[in-house]
Amino acid sequence: MGRRRCCPRGRCRRRSYRHGSGAAGDRASARAAGLGYDEDQCWTLARVNTLIGRLFHIGYPIEGVGKLLHRHGCSVRVPVRRALERDEEAIAAWEAEVWPVVKAPRRTWAPVGARPVVTVRGKGSGRVNMAGVVAYRDGERPHLFYRLHIYRGRKGEPKSFSWIDYRDLIVATHQYLGAPLVWCWDNLNMHLAGQLADFAAENAEWLRIVQLPAYAPELNPVEGIWSLLRRALANFAVADLPGLVRIVKRKLKEIQYRPHLLTGCLTQTGLTLETPANP
Repeated sequence: MGRRRCCPRGRCRRRSYRHGSGAAGDRASARAAGLGYDEDQCWTLARVNTLIGRLFHIGYPIEGVGKLLHRHGCSVRVPVRRALERDEEAIAAWEAEVWPVVKAPRRTWAPVGARPVVTVRGKGSGRVNMAGVVAYRDGERPHLFYRLHIYRGRKGEPKSFSWIDYRDLIVATHQYLGAPLVWCWDNLNMHLAGQLADFAAENAEWLRIVQLPAYAPELNPVEGIWSLLRRALANFAVADLPGLVRIVKRKLKEIQYRPHLLTGCLTQTGLTLETPANP
């Protein structure tokens, strides 16, 4: 019978192990949840060690558990956080049925012990809201369209986009492209406004609105645009709201003129524009 050994203080580290990705990773998470680890559904060395004791009634050193996991194709993984409300069947059905019909963090460096201090204005409030759409067509260059809503914190000023702002963005995109639109977007409350549904019904000859599955941002290529923008703004410090607006506009324009970035945002969703050949 083996003997259980404990690491010296400070030697043990809490690390999560996953066996590959996709279906194998999902089965591992489900097994962890089934054994009572439903809070984070991850396998740590201590949990695997406990499972070995339950199944085989032996003790095993923590260091040896890590070697066994590597030997059997496991590695240290950062778990992906997903909403509990996700409907995986609905997401899979949307990818398989609806989509075919529709068709990288910077860090700030400083000397050790010296935290960077950024001087900003003490007064003032406000924020910049952004709405964007990426237009794709098989065999053609992708296009990025966006609108900014600047909230300055004044009394009675709207804090975000209204349904009219989204309608104007749809109309501007249609006028620029001069082609019918299949408009895919998420389930933001304003996206579900009745006025937008009425507008789509009145312009059904050139506009079709498709809702993405709930809690599935990985299917939205615009999320990739916002990720690129956040990375581009990581090391910028602005003194006031107009300065932030100028930087945001400049960075979005840089992304607009790099079609390979827009194409990459679609690629990372796993969706394709190719129409499958008839059997």
